Formats: sequence, structure tokens, C-alpha cells
Amino acid sequence: MNTKIAQIPHIKRKKTKINRDASRVITRLYIPNDKTRILKIIKRVTDLSESVAEVLLAEILISFSDRHKNIKKVLLRHFDEASGNFSERDSISETRKLLIGAYFTMEYSIESAALFNPSMLLHPDQSHLPDGHMRFVMSLRATGEGHISSIVFRSVVIDEHNAVIIDSPSEYVETPVYQLNPVYDCHLFQLKLLEMKAANKTTAVILDKLKENFTYNELTQAINDYCEAFGYDDTIDIIRWLANSNYELNFNPEHRLSERVIFPVSENDSKGIEDARFVRFVHDDGEVTYYATYTAYNGFSILPNLIETQDFVSFRIITLNGKAVQNKGMALFPRKINGQFVMLSRQDGENNRIMFSDHLHFWQESSIIQEPTYPWEFIQIGNCGSPLETEQGWLMLTHGVGPMREYCLGAILLDLENPTKIIARMREPFMTPHETEREGYVPNVLYSCGAVIHNGDLVIPYAMSDIMSGIATVNLAELLSCMHPVSN
Repeated sequence: MNTKIAQIPHIKRKKTKINRDASRVITRLYIPNDKTRILKIIKRVTDLSESVAEVLLAEILISFSDRHKNIKKVLLRHFDEASGNFSERDSISETRKLLIGAYFTMEYSIESAALFNPSMLLHPDQSHLPDGHMRFVMSLRATGEGHISSIVFRSVVIDEHNAVIIDSPSEYVETPVYQLNPVYDCHLFQLKLLEMKAANKTTAVILDKLKENFTYNELTQAINDYCEAFGYDDTIDIIRWLANSNYELNFNPEHRLSERVIFPVSENDSKGIEDARFVRFVHDDGEVTYYATYTAYNGFSILPNLIETQDFVSFRIITLNGKAVQNKGMALFPRKINGQFVMLSRQDGENNRIMFSDHLHFWQESSIIQEPTYPWEFIQIGNCGSPLETEQGWLMLTHGVGPMREYCLGAILLDLENPTKIIARMREPFMTPHETEREGYVPNVLYSCGAVIHNGDLVIPYAMSDIMSGIATVNLAELLSCMHPVSN
């Protein structure tokens, strides 16, 4: 470290802002709260004459075909989901099926309220770029009606001069094909039931009938066999809940990255998928997997979950397990350290913690590495995404909450081989809300879920007052020179 320490580095805020767009809508299945109305609605449509049904459908297709790439496919899928108990469904004409599907379809504007809390990481596709340019994936938290959050993406190119070009988003938004986890690990499934204090004779009998790796259909058959032999009990609901919490999402690989949205589909995240922290993880054999931790919210409680993908086309959603899986803000290191996975966390809502595990999906213990020390962070501190590896150490961006609940960004440096040890830190925040960034859904908040290093600069995507996002850069060497050594 330099003996002469500056206080705050020079931050360059890019002019381009990433704003919410209410016109970006997805289709969702719409079912009335009183499900007895479903058959009544279907009957009203089937009572229409074919000519009237054709006119109504034509008007719908004219109004909505340019808003969704394959509206007919959506309407037929929603017809199938809504009409399961209608005895005459197979005899209905395609026109009426499409029309019925329209009555059980609604649009949802995914980012009408806010587009914030971004993270960035290297894109798996670096083809067709000029020399010195690199492509990155930016993830953002999109929030719409009812404050339901989802994950959306942007493609970002940074040139040799660190100019940032953000691809304009597509006017279309695609929801993926949802598939329950095709294969479950019986041992891991049992461990999770034990952790949930749900393991008993019922789970033992059901799991004993299953192979080491089983499918959702095989689990369903084992549950049905158990119920026929012994009757139903409440443990069955817990088993189904756990199975439904692990699933896959598959997008059309021909569609643009900005068209993909990971929208809540399980009971765990029914009210929101919040603050995904993506990281490019390099395994010991050199293979790369893109992981993200996020907070699942069901309206009553939060649960940290894990996303994994190889290509940002197919995603696996997996529950994180263990007594240390609590609260928000978990961020995975980009590689193993001394043979173990390492994760940042904040179990108590106040301090920065770190935890180690031999298994990516299980985390049992954590320890505090940083407590609020300076006035700008007296209320709480947390991480701003996965640490970045530098020659000097692991660079960890932090957020601190101070008076008037103002969120600011700071940084600490962790030892490369022993990341429980802080070797340097900033005493002052290097980014605080500018006057133009203070107004929004939650005023006075600067926040990030993950930065990157490119051409000697730290590139920080950041949210402004929980409503829109931008990008800032700072020279990495200058930032490090502003950090004060920490004696341990």
C-alpha cells in the first residue's frame, strides 16, 4: 500500500441511465380468486356463436399480436391450464380455445415501478467484437405492480477506452418454459428435510422407494403409493413444497438476452425475486458456471436461493440449505479458496460475515469479518456483490447505512488466502448519492449487486434510490491507494 493515502478516488458517472419502461410486459395466467367462476366463464364463451367468437378473437389478436411474439401459443397454454376440469374441453374449436385462453390471460408490466440493484459479469459469448472490446451481462431487479420483483438482463459492451455501450432492450419480453427439476439427489433431499425438522416415518418410507437420483414424476408416484397404503398426512405438503422449490427455466436461445425475464413461479418467491448477485465461478478444472444468489420472498418470509447457468438460456433454481442460510445479501466468491466454497453473508442484518463450505448448497457456520465502524455505516453494513480478485487481495465493495438512512458505497480488501482477514479498507465512502440521485421509490440510496474490472478500471453498475440504474467507473489503482492498511 502507498504510504501517502488519498481520501476519496475520482469517480466517473456515465451519462447513460437505465430507466424503467412500462411498455415491457409479459403474459401471466389470470385465475379469479373464486375458482368456481372458471367453469362459468368457459360456459359463457362456449355459448357464443362461432361467428361472434371469431370476431372477438380477431380483435384480440390485432390488439396484442405486436406486443408478444407468439400470442396464440400463450392463449392455448392458458386454456389448457384453466380448463382442466371442463369435461367438454376436447370438443371445443381452436377459435374458442384461443378466446377462452384470452379470458384467463393478463399482461404484467415487469418494470413499471423500478429497475434497480444491478450486477455485472463477463458474458459467455465474446464473439464478433473489435479488439479491446468485451461483452458483459448486466442483471437488474425489475419491479412492477404489487411490488413483485423479477430478474431482467441487458447486454453491455465496454471498449478499449472503457466507454460503455448498453444494448437497447427488445420491445418483447419472454417468460421461459418452467420445468420442475428433472432429477433430484435423494441424499440432498433428505438432508434438507432434516434441516427443516420435517424428516419422519413418512419421509423415510417415501424416500426409501426412490433411487439415488429421482425425477419429479417418480416422487409423485411414491407419494401416491404412500397415501394409498397409509393415508394422507401434513408431511406430504412439505415434501411437495421442497420439490416445487427446485426447478429449471428454459428460454428460446434465438431470442435476445434482454427479452429474458426470470419471474416468480414457486411458492418461495411468489412475491418477488430480489437482488440477484451474479458471479462467474471458475471451478478447479477450469470449467465456468455462472451462479447467482438471490432473496426469495413469499409475502411473509425471505429465503436465499441459488441460480446456476452455463449460457443465460437455461437456468436451474436450487434451494440453499443450512443454519447459516438466513437474511439477505449472500455473495459467492468466484473460485474455491483452500479447497472450499466461500460466501459473504449478513445473517444478523447488521454485520458483514463470511462462511466456508465443502458443498455449494449447504452452509452451516458463519463468522463476522466487519462491523459498523464509521458514522456513515453505523446502522448497518453489507456487501455489494461477489469479491473481485486483484494482485493485492480480494476487493469487496460494501454499502453502509448512516444518518437519514442514506446508503453509500465503500470498499475493503481481504487477504487472498485467508479472506477472513481484512488487510485494508476505506474510512470514507467513495460514492454517495448525488443530488440528482436522491429522489426515487426509496430516497438517498446507492446500491450495487456486483462490479467488474476492465482495462484497469473498476466498473460499477449501481442503483439510484431504488428506481433506476447507472454505471460509474473508477481507476482501480487509485481506489486501492485510498485504502488504509488494517492491523490485525
